[in-house]
Amino acid sequence: MLIGVALLWMVVLTGYDVGQRRLPNWLTLPGFVAIMAIAAGSGHGRAAAVGAGLLAAVYLLAHVAAPAAMGAGDVKLALGLGALTGCFGGHVWLLAAIGAPLLTAAIGVVGGHRTVPHGPSMCAASAAALGLALL
Repeated sequence: MLIGVALLWMVVLTGYDVGQRRLPNWLTLPGFVAIMAIAAGSGHGRAAAVGAGLLAAVYLLAHVAAPAAMGAGDVKLALGLGALTGCFGGHVWLLAAIGAPLLTAAIGVVGGHRTVPHGPSMCAASAAALGLALL
């Protein structure tokens, strides 16, 4: 159930970020809360909290260092995606954390764009990492 709901949430977030170039609180934060609640109820609360905190910290540092390159919505999305991937282990979390910026960079280079919304890459990398973990 967690993965199905999370995938739907990521599709909505991706569509919104591509269309509006922003990730609003009303989409990012309820997803984080729901993921944490489901994780806690299934015995993965600690792993989810660690994953959320670590990924959000990395994104917050990037946002503070270069606010034009990393939006606050990406930081808040990192809470939910860090929690989600953290539930499935450090290897899943790490794959998603490394995959997202690599995917954004590749899209920018191949597409010839100076700016690319990062949320879709965060969601795609997280979904791919979860998919590989479930194989």
